[in-house]
Amino acid sequence: MAHPSIHDNTYRSSSDCPRGPPSLLWEPSRWGLYLRSLWYRVLLVLAFWFNKRGSPRPLEPRFIKHIYTTISAKRGRISLVFFTPKAYDAPENKGRKYPCFVDFYGGGFTVGRATDDARWATAVCEQSDTIVCCVNYRRAPEYPFPTAVEDGADAVLWIQEHANELRIDKERMGLSGFSAGGNLSLAIPLLLRDVLRERVEVVTPREPPTPSTDVLQVYRPIKMIVAFYPSTDYTVHVEERRKTNVRMDLEIPRHMIKLFNTAYMHPLDKIKLDSPYLSPGVASDELLIDALPDDIMVLTAEYDEFVVEARKFCERIKELGKKPKYKMVEGVKHGYNVSWSPANAYAVAQGAYEEPCKEIKRVFYGSRSSS
Repeated sequence: MAHPSIHDNTYRSSSDCPRGPPSLLWEPSRWGLYLRSLWYRVLLVLAFWFNKRGSPRPLEPRFIKHIYTTISAKRGRISLVFFTPKAYDAPENKGRKYPCFVDFYGGGFTVGRATDDARWATAVCEQSDTIVCCVNYRRAPEYPFPTAVEDGADAVLWIQEHANELRIDKERMGLSGFSAGGNLSLAIPLLLRDVLRERVEVVTPREPPTPSTDVLQVYRPIKMIVAFYPSTDYTVHVEERRKTNVRMDLEIPRHMIKLFNTAYMHPLDKIKLDSPYLSPGVASDELLIDALPDDIMVLTAEYDEFVVEARKFCERIKELGKKPKYKMVEGVKHGYNVSWSPANAYAVAQGAYEEPCKEIKRVFYGSRSSS
């Protein structure tokens, strides 16, 4: 499927973009990248094992669905891990439909897995009375950009198509994500708009829909986004971005950033750094207006290199008529919502998730009863 940011010249390639990251213009063996990524994946699995040992423990997944991808040129299967409110299987709730948040884990598009966000999923289920689907999108370097974005869009479309059997209210769907996952939560609606428009026009050729009618009803299936410390603009020079962190001693290690970016942005001479599916912060006004929901919550960390671009993104979409809620959490660094110590894992998560969960419930339920 031809998407403008990947297959045409609408967006600049890395070789055309003077502000692109020159420090990443090296091409190590992809096999070497995979081995290093595998090592960090194992370490992260162990770290989250300790995180989940903290009491009370997070919910276990209620069920898992395996789906075939349809958007990416690299066809395959991905798993969707569902967490549900405790009353989901109660006899009195047999016919009830729940809102659903589709979540994307962090890890530089390279490490991590869906169950890493179990504590977030638990908080949303319990505090917002909402189903959470954590997506095991395919990771770089095996599957570089744009596979993760395409897998995420496929997950949303599959859930929409199977909403009745899952007992999901497809009119109340949201996206969330952390770091790289936050980037995906902002980029996926942009791809969805383009994919849905293309599919509709293939089936029923007609004049392009107007923003006031078809776009809002057909091309915007997402009603809310919660993005934690997302990256939004890869046209910014790596070193320029790092200088925005007021606590350089708390920055993401350079070797990790280099690994993530080299693994995901491949091949470097073909990647268009200002693609809206990679850098949603520089997407066109029209695309942002058409594709993004009105309700967007962005949370950043004071000591993080992504804080400036995330704030600018919120300022921009507010000017475009959206209703973003932006919050910079003071005195914390990237990944502030996760503690590797079982002793305080629950308390750290609760402190990080209480406010966004209230916002989710407000948007999805309003003054309605959740019963």
